Amino acid sequence: MDFADSPEEAAFRTRLRAWLADHNPRLPQSSTADAYWDGQAPWHRALYDAGFFGLSWPKEAGGHGLPSVYEAILDEELAQAGAPPRPSLGYLVQGILRHGGEDVRRRFLPGLVSGRERWCQGFSEPDAGSDLAALRTRAVRDGDDYVITGHKVWTSYSDEADWCLVLARTDPGVPKHKGLSALVVPMDQPGVAQRPLKMINGVTREFGEVTFDGAVARASDMIGAPGEGWRLAMTVVAHEREPGELGYVARYGKAVNELVAALRAEPGRFTGENARDVAWAVVEAEMLRLHVCRRLSDRLDGTSHGPEGSVDKLLMTRVEQAVGHAALGVGNLTGGIEEDTWLKMYLYSRAQSIMGGTSQIQRNLVATRILGLPVA
Repeated sequence: MDFADSPEEAAFRTRLRAWLADHNPRLPQSSTADAYWDGQAPWHRALYDAGFFGLSWPKEAGGHGLPSVYEAILDEELAQAGAPPRPSLGYLVQGILRHGGEDVRRRFLPGLVSGRERWCQGFSEPDAGSDLAALRTRAVRDGDDYVITGHKVWTSYSDEADWCLVLARTDPGVPKHKGLSALVVPMDQPGVAQRPLKMINGVTREFGEVTFDGAVARASDMIGAPGEGWRLAMTVVAHEREPGELGYVARYGKAVNELVAALRAEPGRFTGENARDVAWAVVEAEMLRLHVCRRLSDRLDGTSHGPEGSVDKLLMTRVEQAVGHAALGVGNLTGGIEEDTWLKMYLYSRAQSIMGGTSQIQRNLVATRILGLPVA
C-alpha cells in the first residue's frame, strides 16, 4: 500500500496546512468542555466555506466529488495542527443519499452539508438503545402529515438542531424490524420539547433527550418508503461506526499529541508507567489511523463494507479507552486545570463501549455476520 501523496494531493495538503495556520479555532477536547460543542457550528461553516468539508461527497449534495483519500489528508492535518476534527454527520448524509428520493436530497442535503442547517438523529430511546428495533415512538398518518408521539434520548446537538431524523413505528401490526419509517421532523414546533443532559464529566451541550407530543412531519419528508426505516437505520449506523466517517482519528491524534507534549515538557514528573501508557495510546491511535487508510483504500477499489463496521467500532472503543487511561495517569500528576481536563477525557472514554452500539452487541455481530458462528 502506497501512502505517499500524489502531486494533486500534496498541493491540497499544502493549501490546507496554510489555511489552518490562520483559522484554527483552538477548541478544547470534545470530551472536556461545552466550549467545544458551542464552536462546532462555526467550525463546520468555516471548513465548508474554505472548501475543506464534504470532500468525497457528490457535488450535487454540496460536496466536491473527490476520492476518499482527501478525507484522510484532512484528518491528518487537523490532528497535526491540533484543530478540531471535521464535524461528524457523514452517516446522515450517506443515509439520505442512499435512501432519499431526488426531491428529499435536493431540499435537505445542501443545508446539512454546508452547516447552514443543524441536524440531530432521533434513534435511541430509554428502552431501545442496543435493541433499536424495540423503539416505541409512533408516527400516525394524518392526511399529508405524520403525527409523532414518543421519547428519544442521547440525541446529539438536539438543543440547536433545526431538523431531526426520527425513526418511528408507522405499522405496529408487523414484525418490529418491518414497521419502522424514517421522517425528517422540524424541531421548532410546539410538539417538540428537548432538554440537554449533563454528563458525568460536566459536559452539557453534547446531547439531550427529546419528547415528541403531537409533533408533525410532512409525509413528503419521509426518507424512503413507509416500512423502510430499518434499512436506512442500518446504513446510518454502519457509517456511524466507521472511524473515517467521524474524524475520530484526528480527535485521538490531537489527544495523544497533547499527552506526549506534557510528558516531554516535564519528564521528571511522570513515572515509567505513565510513559508506557502514553506510548501505548500512541501505538493504538496509529493502528487505527492505518486501519482507516485501509478502509479508504478499499473504497477507492470499489469495496463496500457492512457488518465490518462492528470491527471498526470495537477498535475505536479500544483506542479511546487507551487514550483515556493514559490521560488519567498523566492528569493525576499534573494538578490544577490540566488534571480536571484529563479526568474529563477519561470519564468520556468509558462511554465509548456503549455509544453507537454496545461492545457486546458489536461482538455478537462480528461472530454471526462475519465469522458465521451460530446464533445462541
